Amino acid sequence: MARMVPVVLKNLFSRPATRRYPFETRAPFPGARGRLTWNAAACDFCGDCQRLCPAACLEVRRETKEIVHDPFHCIYCHLCAEGCWQGAITVENVYFKPDYCKAAHTYTPAIQP
Repeated sequence: MARMVPVVLKNLFSRPATRRYPFETRAPFPGARGRLTWNAAACDFCGDCQRLCPAACLEVRRETKEIVHDPFHCIYCHLCAEGCWQGAITVENVYFKPDYCKAAHTYTPAIQP
């Protein structure tokens, strides 16, 4: 019991060991797995990203020219970005906050006049 009292007092009057998460965020470190972005204008909708994805979170719809990405199923391995020959999928080293809405993101090419 005598050995525990100094530890309790030290923890009682010291700062917490963790960050106050929603208020304090840290900068992403090099090599962190960030958010995926698509350049739909560069994509030829070949479906290689869909075949390479181990989590099956991508769906390429060739007839409607859409790519559907479900971020809640994605494991952010970035195999889709590495396997994209056109360079349409890129990885941003950006911290993004968690989301409560389980919605898939749909990417379509911009319509050019």
